[in-house]
Amino acid sequence: MEEEQSQKPAGEAASEPGPAPELECKNEDGVEDPEDPASTAGNGNSISSLEQPLLKRSTTLTASHLAIVGAKVSHIESLDYEIIENDLFKHDWRSRSNVEVLQYIFLKWAMAFLVGLLTGVIASLINLAIENITGLKMLHMVNLVRSGRYWAGFLYFAGVNLALTFSAAVLCVVFAPTAAGPGIPEIKAYLNGVDTPNMFGAPQLIVKIIGSIGAVSSGMDLGKEGPLVHIGACLANLLSQGGEGRWRLRWRWLRYFNNDRDRRDLITCGASSGVCAAFRAPVGGVLFALEEVATWWRSALLWRTFFSTATVVVVLRGFIEVCRDGRCGMFGEGGLILFDVSNVTVRYHVGDLLPVTLVGVLGGVLGALYNHVLHQVLRLYNLINAKGRWAKLALALSVSILTSAGLYLLPFAVPCTPCSAAGAAGETCPTVGKSGNFKQFNCPDGFYNDLASLLHATNTDATRNIFSTGTSGEFRLDSLLIFLAIYSVLGLVTFGIAVPSGLFLPIILMGSAYGRIVALLLARFIHIDHGLYAVLGAAALMSGSMRMTVSLCVIFLELTNNLLLLPITMFVLLIAKTVGDAFNPSIYEIILDLKGLPFLEPKPETWMKDLAVGELAAAKPRAVTLQVVEKVSTVVEVLRATPHNGFPVLDRPRPGVSELHGLVLRQHLVAVIRKRWFLPEKRRTEEWEARERFSSTDLAEKVTDELPRLSPEEMDMYIDLHPFTNTTPYTVVETMSVAKAVVLFRTCALRHMLIIPKFQGLEISPIVGILTRQDLRAHNILGAFPHLANKRKVH
Repeated sequence: MEEEQSQKPAGEAASEPGPAPELECKNEDGVEDPEDPASTAGNGNSISSLEQPLLKRSTTLTASHLAIVGAKVSHIESLDYEIIENDLFKHDWRSRSNVEVLQYIFLKWAMAFLVGLLTGVIASLINLAIENITGLKMLHMVNLVRSGRYWAGFLYFAGVNLALTFSAAVLCVVFAPTAAGPGIPEIKAYLNGVDTPNMFGAPQLIVKIIGSIGAVSSGMDLGKEGPLVHIGACLANLLSQGGEGRWRLRWRWLRYFNNDRDRRDLITCGASSGVCAAFRAPVGGVLFALEEVATWWRSALLWRTFFSTATVVVVLRGFIEVCRDGRCGMFGEGGLILFDVSNVTVRYHVGDLLPVTLVGVLGGVLGALYNHVLHQVLRLYNLINAKGRWAKLALALSVSILTSAGLYLLPFAVPCTPCSAAGAAGETCPTVGKSGNFKQFNCPDGFYNDLASLLHATNTDATRNIFSTGTSGEFRLDSLLIFLAIYSVLGLVTFGIAVPSGLFLPIILMGSAYGRIVALLLARFIHIDHGLYAVLGAAALMSGSMRMTVSLCVIFLELTNNLLLLPITMFVLLIAKTVGDAFNPSIYEIILDLKGLPFLEPKPETWMKDLAVGELAAAKPRAVTLQVVEKVSTVVEVLRATPHNGFPVLDRPRPGVSELHGLVLRQHLVAVIRKRWFLPEKRRTEEWEARERFSSTDLAEKVTDELPRLSPEEMDMYIDLHPFTNTTPYTVVETMSVAKAVVLFRTCALRHMLIIPKFQGLEISPIVGILTRQDLRAHNILGAFPHLANKRKVH
């Protein structure tokens, strides 16, 4: 019976960080695993087509657990979110005093506060570094251009960008491959119950911080929003565990968090804090965690995530106040509201209904098209990255050179615009070497370059410029078309290289560009400011690509500080999501599938109603079971011969009668053998005997599968498993539909689901089989039951 494959040490997971085609793996029977990419290596059918999956999928229910985490192929397993109600756990909870319960509650809130505090501080420092590095780079480049030294300006601009990209890429490729990309798909998978190894450690945190500064400062078309979400999750994990490795604190209070459930809740707080830090949107951060990343939610978690985001906002506000007078270099302007239009009166007219609808439809169509093309680009990048570290570095540096060439040269292609024609009332025009809507760049006095105002700025400044109100004549149509084209191309080729990167701001900039284009083309029919059309375009494209609605609506309200935009924003988001859903899944679902992460969707396939869980069990090998009192040699043989992480435990209360006692985890069996808690005779132990040697905290420790050498006398002894057995596992009757089982499995955050027979009897086994996450995935089921594929097409 194939259940959960145990995780190997990090050094054995993959010798070279990169996608799977270079790996070689066999299953437990010594047969080449059809899911492993290396099964095709050397036989003339290796992965060379963009149509092939990144990790070849199994044609049976017994799938190998390989997935791409960040930019590294890793062995993965599921998490134990279910409460293991064995005798030791029950005694631990019964024996806790009121003081210990209060300590536990206080520590959860204290951890939520620390996650918000540290996320806010790190986000502020990242912003400060990016603004100053980019500002100094732009100042010197513009000075060279103003003095007529155009080639020197380009070489300087491209050289600095290349150095910044190289620093970010080297860190990701050499020290922390899992820090590449946004990290949000892996966080979604983790909160769904998938353990993504080496994803939330100290190396990933450090590389994510430094790499984000280098990648964003290099001018590449990526944002820091996704990395900030990952940074918040890393902080949450490290705080809950007291660090990692030999630097880990063994503080007594931290034992409360030595379980997957509390770690999951804290990582949820970290993810929401990261979104809050990126957009200065505390409520939007909470709703993002609820709508997009979290699988399991409850009211207590809602309060703690809100507490974390509120702490982030206070920290950001403090940094902004300190830096407002220029004491932090070029950082300090902007405030908590990135695009404040609270003073803009929004009046709706019937004539705006058609243009706004057009913006929503375009957002859905362009978002779906963006997802499709990016999907193909990521497949191509997989083939390049599979060639090793030098290929990853070369790809990142090539994208940096392309970006530098586009950003520097394209502003020369548009004519200069006189300040008098731009409506620059109340603003300096032109501006030289600083933030502003009217960058002079190569233009004479009294003129500005509108494309340079967008391209020669940080992504945040570019967003603020294109969102600006009262500037309907500021941007030319040809400049906006060039900006949309270059950012679309750069957005597609940048995501997927070996640097920390986010999708939010690139999509926002593309959406705001086409929103302004629609406003310019339909200027005679619209009554809403062009800057607000840019906001609507950004919201529509994000909804069309990411398929979020509620959280996006609140984020944009917090960005704009204008409740009058609420009805029209909701309208646009709903249209864009509906149109996008008609074409393909969201971008994060596509990435999850591409990486091979076994994410369980909230809605099962319709054809799953026609299949019973008993039929799934019949398509798998028989379950490996243990007796309540089992010989040591039998337990050792089972652990060495199978990779399973859960074993049904059977009891025989009287001869001829067998009943299900519960489920015991692999790590608990390993802990028992390591402590050599053996019995010379076959008997049930008293409650106090196990408590003398074990506690629930001991069993919560993650251990490797390495077993000690046992003498022949020890192998003939017995182990009483009943103190370690979860006597209340989730069980389903064999006649239950797979669709219903998927909903139960996901809702209850299970790792194992036991199948029991419909009828009980003396000669009937009390256990029909056991289902895990991989057994309930659609592609695995279709591999074992190919006839269901036709029903899938009909539905």
